[in-house]
Amino acid sequence: MRSKDLTNYLDEYLRIGEVPDYKAAYNGLQVEGVGDITSIAVAVDACLSTINSAVEAGVDMIVVHHGLFWGANAPICGIYYRRLAALLKNDIGLYSCHLPLDVHPEVGNNHVLARKLGLTPDGTFAEFEGTPIGVTADADTSLSRFVQNVRDVLNVEPKVIACGPAAVRRVGILTGGGGSAIEAAVLAGIDTFLTGEGNHHTYFEAEERGINIVYAGHYATETVGVRALGDHLAERFGLNAQFIDHPTGL
Repeated sequence: MRSKDLTNYLDEYLRIGEVPDYKAAYNGLQVEGVGDITSIAVAVDACLSTINSAVEAGVDMIVVHHGLFWGANAPICGIYYRRLAALLKNDIGLYSCHLPLDVHPEVGNNHVLARKLGLTPDGTFAEFEGTPIGVTADADTSLSRFVQNVRDVLNVEPKVIACGPAAVRRVGILTGGGGSAIEAAVLAGIDTFLTGEGNHHTYFEAEERGINIVYAGHYATETVGVRALGDHLAERFGLNAQFIDHPTGL
């Protein structure tokens, strides 16, 4: 398909023009590539390793969660030059979708991760500019079994702050750097909050608010959305879609 047609579809499907995002984030087509798209790669980050892997795979476009441009007016030197040069030299397009991918009900990080954990999203919490980002779900398990489920699904060793009940009944999921949403989770009646990462002080906040926090890694929790989006595009348009994995352990 034509690059323009794929870009237009992604803009509409992901509601790029409707979902608010951080001021520095730029969603949509960031680097224009070839006119015809037959193969794509999906990845969490537009880092040089991901781009080089895409070059080796011979794809026409990379779709990422964390793009190249975050609002800073920087000279095209150093790492920025090397990333852009690799894309331009090989005529590879780059499309980025940050919060629009987090919140999407079909391929969004939060909804997909909930379903992979055997949960059914039934509500939302943690708004950004009026748009709820995280999802909530009922559960009936123990904290230890829930953590083991996260471990199995994401293939990570979660960091657990076990300051809530041993019986998990209400789960909140906010992938990536969601540690600042602990208060919102408590207000939503969540007893166990799954996210990617948080600051040091979140331990004391969890302790004093009486909630379980499961930190499963910023990277790991955000692999599920781009994977789901790649599968969606492959099924809908017959594109060859592959996931490029470059874990950070963070």
